[in-house]
This record gives sequence, structure tokens and C-alpha cells, in this order.
Amino acid sequence: MSALDAAQAALAAEHAAVYGYGVVGARVDQARRAEATAAYEAHRARRDALRRTVRDLRGEPVAAAAGYELPFAVPDPAAAVRLAAVLEDRVAGVYSDLVRSADGPLRRDAAAALREAAVRAVRWRGSDVTFPGLAERA
Repeated sequence: MSALDAAQAALAAEHAAVYGYGVVGARVDQARRAEATAAYEAHRARRDALRRTVRDLRGEPVAAAAGYELPFAVPDPAAAVRLAAVLEDRVAGVYSDLVRSADGPLRRDAAAALREAAVRAVRWRGSDVTFPGLAERA
């Protein structure tokens, strides 16, 4: 996978995470709303940075979809917490691909994004995985 393809995949995942955190924020308990807002803002910032990265790699940034299919219904705060963990796991997965495909500052930024997503996933889920970003391949 080229660095451009991996950056586009990460950008697409960030678009989906921003959308998903809109759902999380609407359903999560008040006690965790600030955490959801911080994650939403972090994903927006990563999304915006990836748009610039894709352009720097001479690509046209992939656009956000009008809507995204959620992996399960989110009718209550517990489901919102589960969704947040899934979103972070998915983002970590695409950043692991970008780490493998990139070098230099882009690789360092991708590794930082993977680490941040893995930490947020642990906070939402309450437990960790052995190899963040590779959980879907286990």
C-alpha cells in the first residue's frame, strides 16, 4: 500500500470517526460527555491534518460521506461507549497501515495518532488489546 493510499484510508476513517462521535456525544452520559467532545475535536484535527497530507502527497482528499452505517444500534449510553471504543479501534487499524507505508514525519505522526486512538479505546472499553491497530487481524 502506498503512503497516499494509506493516508486516504486514514482520512476516510477520520471522517467516519467524526460522524460516529456525533452519535456518541448525543447518547453518552453527561459524566463522559467532555471525553466524547475531546475525542470528537481530536478526530476533527487529525482529519484536517490528513487533508493537507493527502494534498502534499499529490492526491485529492477523499470526501466525507453524507452518512455512515453504524456497526450496531446506539440507543443508550452503554452502546455509545461501545461505539466509541469501536471507532477508536478502527482508526488505530488504519493508522497502523499508514505507519507501515510512510516514513519520516508522516510515519511519526501516524504512530502518534495510532497511540492516541489506542489510549482512547482503552479508556472507553476499560481494557486494552495486545497489539493496538492490529486487533481486527487477530
